Parts: sequence; C-alpha cells; structure tokens
Amino acid sequence: MSAVVAVVGEGVLAELVSGELISECRIIRLTDFKEGLPDDVDLALVLNDAWHPAVHREAEAKLQAASIPWLRGFVAFGEGVIGPLVRPGQSGCSRCADTRQLVAGRDRREMWGLQQRLTETGGILSDTWASRTGLLHMAQLITAESRTVLRRDRSRTEEHVVFVNLKTLSCSSHFFLPDPLCPLCGHLPEDSRDSAQISLKPSPKVGDHIYRSRSLQELKTFLARDYLDYRIGFINGKMLDLASPLADATVNLPMLEQDELTAGRTNCYAESELSAILEGLERYCGTAPRGKRSVIFGSYRQLAGEALDPVTVGLYAKEQYELPGFPFPPFDPEVETHWVWGYSFAQGRPILVPQWLAYYSSPCRQGFVYETSNGCALGGSLEEAIMYGMLEVVERDSFLLTWYAQLPLPRIDPQSAGDPDLRLMVDRLRSVAGFDVLLFNATTENGIPSIWAVAKNRKPNGVNLICAAGAHPDPVRAAKGAVHELSGMMLTLDHKFETNREDYVRMFHNPSLVRDMEDHSMLYSLPEAEPRLHFLLEENRPMRTFAQEFEPTPKHRDLTEDLKAMIGKFVQLNMDVIVVDQTTPELRRNGLHCVKVLIPGMLPMSFGYHFTRLEGLERALRVPAELGYTERSLRPEELNAHPHPFP
Repeated sequence: MSAVVAVVGEGVLAELVSGELISECRIIRLTDFKEGLPDDVDLALVLNDAWHPAVHREAEAKLQAASIPWLRGFVAFGEGVIGPLVRPGQSGCSRCADTRQLVAGRDRREMWGLQQRLTETGGILSDTWASRTGLLHMAQLITAESRTVLRRDRSRTEEHVVFVNLKTLSCSSHFFLPDPLCPLCGHLPEDSRDSAQISLKPSPKVGDHIYRSRSLQELKTFLARDYLDYRIGFINGKMLDLASPLADATVNLPMLEQDELTAGRTNCYAESELSAILEGLERYCGTAPRGKRSVIFGSYRQLAGEALDPVTVGLYAKEQYELPGFPFPPFDPEVETHWVWGYSFAQGRPILVPQWLAYYSSPCRQGFVYETSNGCALGGSLEEAIMYGMLEVVERDSFLLTWYAQLPLPRIDPQSAGDPDLRLMVDRLRSVAGFDVLLFNATTENGIPSIWAVAKNRKPNGVNLICAAGAHPDPVRAAKGAVHELSGMMLTLDHKFETNREDYVRMFHNPSLVRDMEDHSMLYSLPEAEPRLHFLLEENRPMRTFAQEFEPTPKHRDLTEDLKAMIGKFVQLNMDVIVVDQTTPELRRNGLHCVKVLIPGMLPMSFGYHFTRLEGLERALRVPAELGYTERSLRPEELNAHPHPFP
C-alpha cells in the first residue's frame, strides 16, 4: 500500500507539491486542520504561499498529538522557507527554528512584533515575490525531501531550514539548535538535589603542559558547524580584529534584548575564533537557567539548614543601600527568592544557592547584589570547567586584593620565564603597539600563581595605562593570559578615549560617575590617573625571576589531580568551593560543560563604583598582613577608595 501524505494549505505551492507526489502517494488535501486528519497519515506537508505563524503553531499541536511527522514550506519577504522536518517526540520544532531565526536577525524586535500580529490576524494569502517559477522550484525541493522521509532515510531538513531566494533561485541550508525553553518541544528537567551531586572523575590532559581535556582539533570539528550561522545560528557573526597587535577574534551572540560580543585572544586567528565561540557559549549559559527548571522558592530563614548564606559572598554597606535610586534592597533573611542547587566541596553535599548569584543576569529580581560573570567557565569536561571557574575567581580576587590594600607586588622579568611565546608577545606589544608590559606576582595565600599585568604607553597620545590579570597553575600561562587581555585593548580604544576624554576626567574627580565596566579601564587611560598606581609602578624595587617567585609547577597527567589539589588548598584555608552546573542542552549535545564557581569570602569583581562589594569580606583587611605586606590587619578606612582599574 502506498504512503499517505496530507497536504495542508491552499495556494500554488500546495497544488504543485500535490501534483508532484500524486503518482506515488495517496494524497489527502486539506485547506486547514478543522477538517481533521485520518489516522493513517505517514507525513504531513503544511504549505502556504505566504507566512502564517498561527498555522504552524496549530500544526505543531495537532501533528504532535497525532504522532505524525511534518514539513512546512512557505514564502516570506521574497524568500522561500522549507523546514524543519519535525518528528513527534523529538526536540527541534518549527517554533525553535523561528525563535533562532528571529533572535539571530538584525531586526528582531520588529520581526517579533510582526510575528505576533500575523499570528492574530492571519496576514496575506500570497507573498508579492511568490512567482510560479519560484514556487515550482520550492515544490521540487519539498517533493525530494518528502520522498526521503517516506523512504525512512535521514532528511536534509532535520534540524535544518532551507532558504530559497525567489529572485535568483539560489538555495542555502542552515542548521539550528533546538530551543531548550521551547514551550512545544522543550523538556527541561527540574532542578534537584540529586542532579547537583558532583563526583570528580578522571580527565586526562590532551598533552604535556596542556591544561585541557579536549584538543582544539577536536573542538574545531563541531564548534563553527553547530554554533555559528549568520541566518539562524546560536552565534550569528564573526570578525577578526586586525587592529590588535595579537590575533584577536570576536563573535556575536544574539540575545532577544541585545547583542553580546565575545572575544577570543590567542596567537592564531583560527584558535581565537574557536575561543570566542566558547566564550559566547559560556555567556549564554551564565545569564539564566536554561538547562534545568528552578523549582525552589523561599527565604534564607526557611532554607538556612541547606542553603548558602548570602552574607558570606559580600554585600553592600548600609551607606550604599541608602544612595538615591540604589537598585537593590538590603539583605533580609525573611525575603523569599528563587534558589538553585549547587555542590559544596567543603561539606561534600549539595547546597542551595540564590539564583541571582548563580546566574548573573537572571530574570529572578529578588537579589541583594549585582552579580557578574565572575567564576563562570566552560570546559570540555566538568572537571575542566570547575578548574577554570576557580581560576577566574582567584584571578579577580588577587587583583582586587592588590588594589584595595595597595600591595607593592614583586615585579617579574618576562624574559626569565624561558618561554619563547611570552617573550615574542611582550616584544610585539612594544614594537607594534608601543606599550611596555610589566608583570607582577599577585599570588595570595592559596598559592595559585596569579599575575597582575600593566601595559604602559610609550607614545605621547592614546590610552596611558591598561591593567589585566591572569591565574593558572602554570605561572607562565597566567602571564600569557594577562598579556592577551592587554593586547585586546591596545590600539582599539584610542579613538574612544580621545573622543570622550572629558567624561573620563569627570570620573577621575567624581568616582560616582564610574558606572559601567569599560569606565573602570578608561578612567586609567588618563595620564593624571597614573599616580594612583604608584604603589605598584615605583621603580626602586629589584626585578625578580619566575624561578625566584614561583615553585615548580606540579606535573600531573590528569587535570582532575590539579583540580583536587586546588580544592584541597581552599578547604585547608577553611573556605568552601561551591559549583552550580549551568550546562544547557545546546552544550550537552557536544559534551561541553559550563559552571558557576563561588568561593565565599573571596573578593567578588564588581563594575560600577556604587556596586563595590566589601561588606562582610574581612579578607581585604586580614590577608595583606598574612602575606607579609603589612605589619597588622588593615582598617576599613585604610583601603583604597578609588575605582579599580580592572577592564
């Protein structure tokens, strides 16, 4: 018995496809779903000469319930759209494709409004560009895909949408990722105590001295393929930064509210592109729960027995909360909020974490502080992600501790590292960009090598100083990371600095005007701000070597061994390491992991002078004496009151 194909819709496209298939299938013609579908339909084709979003929504509901696979074809704005093939019970439906296309579009707000209006009104019967020639071309493609599906072969429209230019008849196929938040096919599990349990597993390094569990060659096989597409992709654009003295690349992560640019900085453009994509994936995972559904809502008082005390991560001072228009209320243990499950390594058990701490742009609005991406990291294994999340917390803590306590850090000679890459990077920044690079050992009591890097302009114009930081078990890699961060800001900010110099001068005299992330670094582009860094830049201290400042790097073949040593050190210091798994289905399909690491007591990076978080964090007062920089613990009024220069 021949296959049964239901062709739903009216217009030229539906007639053409029916005519092509009628000799080999039993065709059931329906103008809409009100007529009902027979039980024996093998494939449904929903075809229109214009865009009717309401029809596609109805098709998803009816055909999913009837367990019938279906394929759509329609015309919108002079372009034919074919796909995706939707199989009942599988993620990746037409609504997912529409959402990805809408978010990736430059005119997403207008298209969102148009989609809503068309859903309500139905729109036109035929698009202006729906010529018979173009529709015949589309019909041939749809017929070929229908035959593939009926033969039970894999269709080219599974997780793909084909666009047909009806002016030129050229075609392009575009992969899209299912939307985990899709109300039709998304199936996110509930967040739970059991799912938060972490048991560290072996994570062999891909090579000697490489602190990664998966090679760039392996990542290259899927990163651009699955995540980068200008029409319908998770990431919809890339750009090489030819102004930077090193090989920087930037990709665009489209979000419904705004675009997010993420950068990759290495010594190779191809690797920088991969790094930028990974950074974009991390940004996406860190902004809101997209891998699990938050289900716990309550106050700290109610949940205190198994919850993180928000006071331990640093709050704002009473005077800050009292500022006019300050957006956060003081912490109140009676106020209810959303919580997610994390894992406490010090306690060896799952622990509840406020959602607004675990996701830094979370839609949860009951937070008491503004949390940044501090501690968010992505890795090829869960263990790798946790390690790099910890390193980011350490890097920023050491930077802030140095700043607040004005620590006269030992300066390190880059040439003493014996690393050709580091030497060439520093030399290139000097000869090409005109900046001297100064490195300082900012390692604190946890013993994880941390570097504070300063780039000092040798030219009479442009930005004067740039600061950056890095942390890594290998101090040379920490230095390289910091130098890459410096290079990304050289030569690219000069025009903005000169254009807005008066604004930065006002910030210099009035720190309350420092509101955004970029303000912090641009303020210190002013030559008159340099004296604020004299505690670090004074010339009378002898240069030290890497060998003098750092112990030999432990040589473990398994990255998990390095991670366990790092966690163990914090536990010895009576500090906890808490991990919230942020991994989403988009990452899980390729074995990637993303986490948020919280180490209560460490100094959290903040941007905006009014958001400085030091209340309850006595670390800034105590640790300088423990490191031998001061004879006693500092008093709060002795801390550096200027905005920090972290970029």
